[in-house]
Amino acid sequence: MTMGAELSHIVEEEQTTATDRSLRNKTCVVTGASRGIGRAIALHLGREGADVVVNYRSSETPASDVVEEIEARDGDAVTAQADVGNKSDVSALADRVHEEFGSIDVLVNNAGVTIDKRFDQMTWEDWNRVIEVNLGGAFHCTKAFYEDIKDADHGRLINISSVIGQRGNYGQSNYAASKSALFGFTRSLALELAPDGSTANCVAPGYTRTDMVESVREDIQDRIREQIPLDRFASPQEIASTVQYLASDDASYITGEVINVNGGMYG
Repeated sequence: MTMGAELSHIVEEEQTTATDRSLRNKTCVVTGASRGIGRAIALHLGREGADVVVNYRSSETPASDVVEEIEARDGDAVTAQADVGNKSDVSALADRVHEEFGSIDVLVNNAGVTIDKRFDQMTWEDWNRVIEVNLGGAFHCTKAFYEDIKDADHGRLINISSVIGQRGNYGQSNYAASKSALFGFTRSLALELAPDGSTANCVAPGYTRTDMVESVREDIQDRIREQIPLDRFASPQEIASTVQYLASDDASYITGEVINVNGGMYG
């Protein structure tokens, strides 16, 4: 390679590094981002150049670790504590985000909880807490940032549901109901946001290799894998890359969709 060609290659490489970040100058809020799928999403968006708000409820140290990892790659991120099922918490979260970054561009409603019991043993409190966080949290956060998303040049609302919302699951009637409801919520808001050029989509992960899944007995994991045509669990990064695509300008003509990332599982 001649000196001129080598110099041209270096310049081209630097330009690619500077511009090949699909979310540069975008602000993204990720709820439940201290661990698991939420952590992977926050890190992936940070790598793509976004300013990231890492929401957590009680896991402050893991959330701070996510921020440090994003900043180590020259990104910008902050932690923001809030129980998304609590309207006052979410209002304070929105105030903090607006003070730090101004209006946001992308909201990822990922936070969720499980309280698994057979229905005949489930209390109202068990039912309500799961609905309050998984569905109520999506309402509170979307309400808090709705005008931002609507007014953004390319606003993105991305709700994280689950294959359980499509198939149901023994002992998870509360969780399945909360995740299934996100489909209708997403499709309705897609229609309302469309006139402003913003989109709303839903990602429905299958069984994903998180701490929760890995804590399940090995024989039960084997039985779950038998239901998955690809015969393995997803990695959190595979879910995160789907979210990153939906958040990018490349997905500007996709709205109102439920994107299944489940290894081929169907109801």
